[in-house]
Amino acid sequence: MQTSDKGIEALALEEGDVLRAYRCPAGRWTIGMGLTAASGVIKPRPGMVITAQQSRDLTRKALAAKYEPRVALVMTGAKQHEFDAGVLFDWNTGAIQKASWVPLWARKAARSAIETKYRLWNKGGGEVLPGLVARRERELLILFYASYPVAKESRFRPSVSIARWALPVDFAEKLAAMLAFDKLGYKVGTDPGAIPAAEIRRFQSDHGLTADGRIGRATLSTLQRRIDAAAKTKPVALAAVGTAGASSGATVPTGTSEVTDWIAAQPWAMGAAAGVVGIWGLWLAWRYRDVIAAKVSARAPRLAAFLRSI
Repeated sequence: MQTSDKGIEALALEEGDVLRAYRCPAGRWTIGMGLTAASGVIKPRPGMVITAQQSRDLTRKALAAKYEPRVALVMTGAKQHEFDAGVLFDWNTGAIQKASWVPLWARKAARSAIETKYRLWNKGGGEVLPGLVARRERELLILFYASYPVAKESRFRPSVSIARWALPVDFAEKLAAMLAFDKLGYKVGTDPGAIPAAEIRRFQSDHGLTADGRIGRATLSTLQRRIDAAAKTKPVALAAVGTAGASSGATVPTGTSEVTDWIAAQPWAMGAAAGVVGIWGLWLAWRYRDVIAAKVSARAPRLAAFLRSI
């Protein structure tokens, strides 16, 4: 059994269909509908660009090689829409073979019991994520009612000056993203429906993304990496800045929250960080070299391009 065309389109709406390679929040090069080297069908690399048709073909190859066989094995006798829901679930979680809702579905248990178990798959990093909560609800609509999500089209032609949200995200997620953009210096305003496209294009250009003004998977994944870099490097930065400043006699500004800020702004920062925080600091700098690239892109575009290429 294969995923239907409606199932593929639902997957594209959930994952986005990014035709230029980008780093996912975990730092893996990704392209298309979330395809990494682990997919076995492509090895995304810096600067790689594919067509929309290639993306669909690669997605179907990945589904046929891994996901569809797993779903078919545990959802014997599934109707097309049920099979599609199982594929969407497994693509996101990789857990169709151990999910407790599947045996309940196979035994034709009460719908409420299946829904309860299905909705448990709403966490990331141990926390309930609103995006996953909403995603599970959309999958349940497919599973029980064959109701597939469709892209919403406005009756009005969108202004080229206003950024568009290219993924199904709720108000809370939009607000969190806007606050993060603003903290990084991108003036996106306070209205999720009127974000200046120019500011999103500036963010995309700074980070080596396709500057189309659309807030999609690549843009949000890159934004998440900036957020993660700030959170994970803060303790290291405080130690590195304090010790390095004291040893060098330099006047060190207070409030620095990212070691990548110092690496980008101070030539001695990499060496100082290595001396103070050792291998851990260097590893963080390496892991978030794309963040460093974004910080130095205006002053040193060649260095930024090199950091993005490795």
